[in-house]
Amino acid sequence: MPLSTRTIAIIAAGLLSLGAVGLAIGDSDDDDHEKHEKGGGWLKSRPDVDPVMNAAYGEECGSCHLAYQPGLLPALDWARIMGPDALADHYGDDASLSDALRGEIASYLVANSADQGTSSRSRAFSFVGDATADAALPRITRTRYFVNKHDEVPTRLVTGNPEVGSFSQCNSCHRGADKGIYNEDQVSIPGHGRWDD
Repeated sequence: MPLSTRTIAIIAAGLLSLGAVGLAIGDSDDDDHEKHEKGGGWLKSRPDVDPVMNAAYGEECGSCHLAYQPGLLPALDWARIMGPDALADHYGDDASLSDALRGEIASYLVANSADQGTSSRSRAFSFVGDATADAALPRITRTRYFVNKHDEVPTRLVTGNPEVGSFSQCNSCHRGADKGIYNEDQVSIPGHGRWDD
């Protein structure tokens, strides 16, 4: 049975589409992460968690460390972190804020927390009572999800690495962390290179 012109056109379009997808995937599998950050490749990573959208939080907290996205901890943990006494001894530093600013930032973090998030990664961080419950202050690095995702990364590559120093330095290896991108295929550990578990 001969193929119609329409059928041949559909098959040709399908093959061209598959070729384009192959090129896009092949180009995005480049080890050069700067290329991705500058927009190279066809496939671009989208945020795994909603990016920080509160200027006060980004400026105040981001002046000392990565302004962690609210979707990385549940509301109860953010409320504990943002308590006035907790900020006076914020992981060993005094991060005290005026009541008004503390209230604004706390409200933002709680309203956009992991248990309020819509992304699957945020929802994975939403389990209250993870390993953070026994800590003086909750830590993203002690959540069950974080521990599970990082359990195969040798500590020598992180805590023993002067270019990283701690698992809390997300942006050292996750080059898009400040934008909420934690795609494990784009992890590059300083002094080691691309991580593939």
